[in-house]
Amino acid sequence: MTPRDWDAASYQRVSAPLEAMGREVLDRLELRGDERVLDAGCGTGRVTAALLERLPRGEVVAVDGSPAMVAEARERLGPRADVHVADLTELELEQPVDAILSTATFHWIADHDRLFEHLFAALKPGARLVAQCGGEGNVATVQAAIDAVAEPALAGWDGPWHFASPAATAERLERIGFVEVRTWPQSVRVAPEAPREYLATVMLGSHLERVPPERRDAFVAAVLAAMPEPAIEYVRLNLTAQRPI
Repeated sequence: MTPRDWDAASYQRVSAPLEAMGREVLDRLELRGDERVLDAGCGTGRVTAALLERLPRGEVVAVDGSPAMVAEARERLGPRADVHVADLTELELEQPVDAILSTATFHWIADHDRLFEHLFAALKPGARLVAQCGGEGNVATVQAAIDAVAEPALAGWDGPWHFASPAATAERLERIGFVEVRTWPQSVRVAPEAPREYLATVMLGSHLERVPPERRDAFVAAVLAAMPEPAIEYVRLNLTAQRPI
């Protein structure tokens, strides 16, 4: 599946809640300051900028599937980061990294076996993966509202998300070869300042690509109206794992 492009300018305006979650994940990554680290799914580079601050003598490789996101991240991060477009299920790095950080990305990828195989290959022996994404039960009220709206253009489509459980993810990581695997869920409630724009950009972009242009605004408004309140109930899947020494 080809990653879709995003409205990077809108994402930059509304993504502060995701940045806050991402910074919590970054805090779990122990760094000396001289490592080479991959940000897998960098978006507009908000969390990547915080990662750079932790690596005064190190290197950052930042990748995203969206050209618009990469352009925004390059402008923010400047020459200290190697930022480029990449599909994580096809990822190949010239040099392996000392760690991988990823936030709010893996649930957009259908094939988690292939994803984690490529991330495993990108790590040096003994290097760590620290990540967070949407997990089992994520954004359930949004999904219920989408189902209630019953937009004809979405009939028969399973949707863009893969919300895996902690247990299934731990089994997958261990089967691929990771050790020191830990996975756990985390509930986070977000009440966005601009709920309609947040829904359109962060939640429903892939849906809107399938909806005829003349019905898109009405679809977003209908989904928002069908939600019990203008808030998102996230269930995040946290994971840490290591490539064996």
